[in-house]
Amino acid sequence: MTSLLAVVLAYLIGGIPFGYLFVRATTGKDVRGLGSGNIGATNVLRTTGRSLAVAVLLLDVAKGYFAVWLAAWLTDGSVLWLSLAASAVLLGHCYPIFLKFHGGHAVACFISAFLYLTPVALLAVLLLFAIVVAQTRHISLGSIISAGLFPLAVWLIEHPPTPVLAVSVFAAILIVYRHKSNLERLQAGTESVFLFQSSK
Repeated sequence: MTSLLAVVLAYLIGGIPFGYLFVRATTGKDVRGLGSGNIGATNVLRTTGRSLAVAVLLLDVAKGYFAVWLAAWLTDGSVLWLSLAASAVLLGHCYPIFLKFHGGHAVACFISAFLYLTPVALLAVLLLFAIVVAQTRHISLGSIISAGLFPLAVWLIEHPPTPVLAVSVFAAILIVYRHKSNLERLQAGTESVFLFQSSK
């Protein structure tokens, strides 16, 4: 029962929509109606402001790590339940019950959840992400390529138990799927480029 509770809590923690809440509280606007419509830090940066975007990013990262840490505490470090909690926190961010299941891309939660589970493999793909973004100025492309290659990095570097490898594959598929509109814009040449500044 405690193990199941850990997964449910991970989903609910993942579903806390910090981007939506912060933009609503500071501007009265719904971030889902601004820019790309995403509730994550990148869209908050583009539409609302740098300081708010940094706060959203840090909190989205924190909730991913906390959800997996909490699962470890509740389940005595069970690899299976930690892996399920990692899946749940990503699903919570992508499909939050608090916003009628319309959420973000879960990249920040992905980073922090796997910082707990597979830190070395995560650092390897973060380096790849930084290189892709530096060369292309597209955060979405960096996210897609890094997530897509993440299971391979996990397998080659971490040699993990089966549940961890399985959740890395699940996370990769989920993140690439959540970026499907970005892929369409990349193909059309209309995807926004990244600048560490807002329009405000």
